[in-house]
Amino acid sequence: MELSLTVIIIAITAITSILAFNRPEMMDRWMFMPYRIKHRNQWDRFVLSGFIHKDYMHLLFNMFTFYFFGGVVEMFLRYKFGVLLGGVLFVIFYILGIVISDLPTYKKHQDDSYYRALGASGGTAATVFASIILMPLSDICFFGIICLPGFILGVLFLIYSYVKGKQGGDNINHDAHLYGAIFGIIFILILSPSSAMMFVEQIKDFRLF
Repeated sequence: MELSLTVIIIAITAITSILAFNRPEMMDRWMFMPYRIKHRNQWDRFVLSGFIHKDYMHLLFNMFTFYFFGGVVEMFLRYKFGVLLGGVLFVIFYILGIVISDLPTYKKHQDDSYYRALGASGGTAATVFASIILMPLSDICFFGIICLPGFILGVLFLIYSYVKGKQGGDNINHDAHLYGAIFGIIFILILSPSSAMMFVEQIKDFRLF
């Protein structure tokens, strides 16, 4: 039986997040702080910040989402590239999602000593959008009430994240969501260019009503 890397990543993230809840010094050292990254060369914060969360609700939401969509991407990569290489690519994909999604935020806030962020939202967004490319017609539901095909919800989410990122002021790193999502799309299309044609084939005859 193959080990689920999705579950392993969730377990590691849960453990490190819970430890940080009770260790302020760990939370402070792992948090994403562009100013300290630039002026103290603490580049490991790009990765470490993806393995801590603000509270249990933040942790639960990110990991619950990652569980469902991560399994799809992991299964696809292992099927296409083999168990070992596919697994390695999946881990690289997730970590790159966390890092790359924070690059625009780093550029924007590198001289702001007060800016802080944390959480796996960039990696999670990358995973969600990679799965949307693979299965665009699969429904994504909000609280089991409002359900829409993934590609429609994805477009709405990208627009929302872009607008809110420009507005700012709500203590949510919308840029990480936006660029994580874009990275997830690009990553899958680079590794599997045929997915683009399959995506188009699946949605071209879609009718909402």
